[in-house]
Amino acid sequence: MPISDSLPPRRHDVLIVGGGLVGASLAIALDGLGLDVGMLEASPAGALPAVFDERNLSFAEATVNALTALGVMPLLRNPTGRIQRIHVSRVGDFGRIKLDASEHRREEFGRVVVARDFGEALETRLLQLTSLTRYRPARFIAVEPMRDGCRAIHIAGDDGEQTLHARLLVAADGARSTVRAALGIDADEHDYGQTLFVTRLRSQRPPDGTAYERLTANGPTALLPRGDGYYGLVHGVARAEAHAVAALDEASFLARVQSIFGWRAGRFLSCGQRSAYPIIGCVAQQLTTPRAVLVGNAAQSLHPVGAQGFNLGLRDALTLAECIAAHIDDPGADALLLQYAQRRQQDRERTLAFSDGLARLSANDASLLRPLRSAGMVMGDSQAWLQGWLVGGAMGYRGDVPSLCRRAASA
Repeated sequence: MPISDSLPPRRHDVLIVGGGLVGASLAIALDGLGLDVGMLEASPAGALPAVFDERNLSFAEATVNALTALGVMPLLRNPTGRIQRIHVSRVGDFGRIKLDASEHRREEFGRVVVARDFGEALETRLLQLTSLTRYRPARFIAVEPMRDGCRAIHIAGDDGEQTLHARLLVAADGARSTVRAALGIDADEHDYGQTLFVTRLRSQRPPDGTAYERLTANGPTALLPRGDGYYGLVHGVARAEAHAVAALDEASFLARVQSIFGWRAGRFLSCGQRSAYPIIGCVAQQLTTPRAVLVGNAAQSLHPVGAQGFNLGLRDALTLAECIAAHIDDPGADALLLQYAQRRQQDRERTLAFSDGLARLSANDASLLRPLRSAGMVMGDSQAWLQGWLVGGAMGYRGDVPSLCRRAASA
């Protein structure tokens, strides 16, 4: 939509800043509520946000259920990979954890989806919405204090600047959220000193539904079973080694990963183009402020160990949509924001503690910790109560779970 400072302020019930995974999912979840929704997107029409690249997303069962109910999963063009078993081990420690969905009366724990495929499906679904105004390309400039039950938001695009009014402002603009900063909400950052390399990998043994996670002091090395016969590879390295690893040729890179991962999936034969991402955790000190709320990475950015990030962010969006539906007369009411923060507290705290705790524990190479970690692996592989706890978390069922997450998937 063209932007011009000559236009009078447009009033929205909800304005979402950020059209990535979580922001777009929220817009879809709000459709049908009879609200006037706006979404600010950095990418122009016809182009996907940068986040929709060749990364491999691990969707928990709760996420698959919700995205199926929202009409997104059926729009995926390429086959997804089923996660039917999970195998976790650590270099230098004995023991491992093996989880099998069939032993927990499930067909699968979740699915593996390529981010680009997911982005295209979201875009197709967004084009079907009738109550969404999309500002693109556009960027957030500033927000004014609440007045007359609204926030005034200043944005800029190719055609100039414009002011929008919104009864609820939603920050879905990522870990480096400019909206969060403009609202004066502080965030705690932790640099894990690791860099994550992501690519697709072809192995001598094709995926069989097993997701592998091999923990090391420098981050996880994971193989995710894609639906196209490849594995999605995630390889963590120490930040100081990142440039050297990026410079490796294909054969040397594969040999490095093989030496860390082992031969559980056979010999590694080839891999695609590699992308690298520094791992920096970021947790907002609060989720709400008058007429404004944080979701997804703007609220918390997790270490990727355990693949919880997007799943947690989607539950943010779906919970917010449920709260808005329950306060439809005023989508930015104080009571709504309080309810949202309370409902998200348990899931958020537990997931943050699990991801950060596992990342720090597995990165610590102190000799005294090795027998403790190994004992934990043995318990996780043999104790039914602990396996049940791990399975529930892996499938996205922590705390107050949005209703769409509990619906049986039909695809």
